[in-house]
Amino acid sequence: MTTITPAVPSDATFDGTWPFTANYTDAPGYPAHYIDVGEGPETLLLLHGEPTWSYLFRHQIAEWSRHHRVIAVDHMGFGKSATPKDRTYWLQDHVDNLETVALALDLRDVTLVMHDFGGPTGMGFAVRHPDRVKQIVSVNGPTPLGQPDLIDRLVANAGDAPWFQWILKAHDNGTLEPLLGQLDYTILSTLKLNGFEDPSIVTDAWLDAYRAPFPTPAEAAGAIGWAKGFAAGAHKFEEPDAATRAAISAKPALALWGEKDRTLHAKHFLPLFEAAFPNGKIHRLPEAGHYSPEDAPQDVTSHVLSFLG
Repeated sequence: MTTITPAVPSDATFDGTWPFTANYTDAPGYPAHYIDVGEGPETLLLLHGEPTWSYLFRHQIAEWSRHHRVIAVDHMGFGKSATPKDRTYWLQDHVDNLETVALALDLRDVTLVMHDFGGPTGMGFAVRHPDRVKQIVSVNGPTPLGQPDLIDRLVANAGDAPWFQWILKAHDNGTLEPLLGQLDYTILSTLKLNGFEDPSIVTDAWLDAYRAPFPTPAEAAGAIGWAKGFAAGAHKFEEPDAATRAAISAKPALALWGEKDRTLHAKHFLPLFEAAFPNGKIHRLPEAGHYSPEDAPQDVTSHVLSFLG
């Protein structure tokens, strides 16, 4: 197999803002990066979204790992994971990769903590392996579980979301790939379009951390793939049978939602969470946007710790 080198060096700390030791597994067929820190009664499996990486959870990791074991995985094409050129980057590919990594690490009784497309990725893993998932935490992350109105809500949300409107238009006129291929230079505008509310967090180290995975258009394949997959209808959600849906719905679940999210609107996605988890808990974060772990780091940290008991 051709050696694939991740774009971000394994020892990159971004001025000490990412102090966690890098680990890698080749189980999914490319160097997949993850961190594994802390110990305690619970195992948290953190799943980021678009176009971020586990750096999004850095504040939470520092605190959660004082009490529990925390594993954060970078999806293929993001963060310190590699970006293979001979792969597709649809939702089902990310579920396949997560499944391979989780089984290689023999993760059991995990609490999934999912942001953005980490939501459907984690839920896909839960559908395939409900016995390995103990609890669900959605942080501005969709929780598809075979709800009959899932597609209707996705379409309605896209009509309200500037980012989805843009990628649909860009896909139709052929500009999506060249534009998202320049994330090295446009990362700030992309993140702002999705919605973060606190400009004071934008430091040179912060920008470097979010730019670093995308130095060339080829290495932006992960970010391009998620957007293109939505526009082209290539993402496939896992469909649980009745027994699996009942098993997952009975698990403890928490939703934290930044209400200023411009990309995943609470009015469309919290009803999906409520349908999936009738006994779940919801905390709205009125001043946080899509990237709520950045906008409301302490709120996200403390709500999850309280949920874990």
